[in-house]
Amino acid sequence: MSSSAPKRRRTRPLQRQLFCPAHPQERLFGVGRKYFLHLLTPEQLKQRGMSDRKAKLVIQAYPVLVLSNEWLEELFCGCCGTSRWCHVTKHDRVQHTVRWAPRELWEQVAHVDPVVANPSVSQFSQRESRRHRRRRADGGRHWDPA
Repeated sequence: MSSSAPKRRRTRPLQRQLFCPAHPQERLFGVGRKYFLHLLTPEQLKQRGMSDRKAKLVIQAYPVLVLSNEWLEELFCGCCGTSRWCHVTKHDRVQHTVRWAPRELWEQVAHVDPVVANPSVSQFSQRESRRHRRRRADGGRHWDPA
């Protein structure tokens, strides 16, 4: 093998870097699917820095504009020890801005209504999912020893 042979690149591709808003040094990990934001009005485009005239033209051309660089995603933080819904804005392939998702952003997601429960989930499953919040008659939690 000659020394003039080209060297192979052995670097891994860079992964997206998502950091917790509460703990800036802690990386977040995705635990669910992405819910992309949909824009319906020119005002929503103007809030994202588009001019008034261009925003009106875009909404006329595309009545529902799906943003490919903004979405809601459930992310897990090791310091917090919990999964929370975050609003993620993609700047490039690696750099992202993460903030806690306000409830109003769910109105911009299609086919999801956070107020109404999922109709495919049984009443038993809904009741049992809230079991950890209930208390026994003596005031203790259900999983505490009696």
